[in-house]
Amino acid sequence: MNNHGNASVARIQSGLARRHRRERRFLWYGRIAIACALLLLAVLLTSIVILGAGAFRQTVISLDVYLDPAELAPPTPEHLAKADFQGMIKQSLRELFPGIRDRHRKRALYQLASSAAGYQLRDYVLAHPEKLGQTVSIDVLAGADVDLYMKGYIDPGAPESERRLKDYQLAWLQRLKEEGRLKLVFNRWFFTNGDSREPEQAGILVALKGSLYTMIVTFLLSFPLGIAAAVYLEEFAPQKNIWVDLIEININNLAAVPSIVFGLLGLAVFLNFFVLPRSTPLVGGLVLTLMTLPTVIIASRAALKAVPPSIREAALGVGASKMQTVTDHVLPLALPGMLTGTIIGMAQALGETAPLLMIGMVAFIVDPPNGFTDPATTLAVQVYLWADTPERGFIERTAAAIIILLAFLGLMNFAAIWLRKRMERRW
Repeated sequence: MNNHGNASVARIQSGLARRHRRERRFLWYGRIAIACALLLLAVLLTSIVILGAGAFRQTVISLDVYLDPAELAPPTPEHLAKADFQGMIKQSLRELFPGIRDRHRKRALYQLASSAAGYQLRDYVLAHPEKLGQTVSIDVLAGADVDLYMKGYIDPGAPESERRLKDYQLAWLQRLKEEGRLKLVFNRWFFTNGDSREPEQAGILVALKGSLYTMIVTFLLSFPLGIAAAVYLEEFAPQKNIWVDLIEININNLAAVPSIVFGLLGLAVFLNFFVLPRSTPLVGGLVLTLMTLPTVIIASRAALKAVPPSIREAALGVGASKMQTVTDHVLPLALPGMLTGTIIGMAQALGETAPLLMIGMVAFIVDPPNGFTDPATTLAVQVYLWADTPERGFIERTAAAIIILLAFLGLMNFAAIWLRKRMERRW
């Protein structure tokens, strides 16, 4: 090898070493980026869990209440609707602290129990009519400030002017704790109640059922429509046709349109033109279907393209028609990918708030929906509503609602993975 050849080899070896160093540097850049993303995700999830864990526990007060037959008999819903259960709760509190005579302090004493305590007592009488004439011990919801005190959000050592509970209220609570009447229990009301202005009474049932109904409507509409559109565009639409090209371009563009635009479209078409009821899962599902369809069509077309051409050629070779080739051979093989794309699109729609705000699903609703046309809200909208509430007790409920929303999304993604693994065929 001459001198010129040796110089070229040395230059190549020098450049090769430089490229290897660059590759190793970029590899570490990627690892550092992934580590940062995982760290931030861990911080986010940890903060949400820490904030929301308190919402799954609730403070209750054990009260001894005499069920007077003279007032409560007969224990029918019509008669009990006129009974003064809240007065019976107040009487029970006064018996625990008989020395309180001042009117202002009596009002402060009554605030220890939630305004829902009377309804809890009514439900107890309806469920246990045989208890009339007896003194029963019943756990009722404590007020929001008492709940915050039990969870450590109110510092008893702080000056009285800087906290929401007075010194004498703290003394009452300390006595109740020593007697075992004040305790933290699992907050089942969070899963069985609807929305409320009072933090201790607020629950997620309306949002949970509303999200479920909305997702059912979205799936029933977006899945068949999206797959039919994808099959036509991928298998049957004429090639190099200006109208087909225009439709494809618009579908791709619609996937990137801000979600609030679909809310405006739903407001104009479904509410103003078709006069469908506001704040219902039916309209919410229709709007989310519009938003999800482009994603479903794009994912379904990708799944159809992934089917090897040899499958089509073999089916046509043994005499199958074009329709039989698609329905009997191509579509079953592409179905796992289509289902995955649909559920991922629905999971994205579940977290959307903006389009639902435009159709009135931001309303304050207490009673859970029993159908697709009953007023309801969704988990994402409920998170938005609670996050906008200044009460301290709603902070942990907002985080708890986010945990429920993430669990809902996790279940949907798990279903997508399970369906894909179960229906997947390898060739």
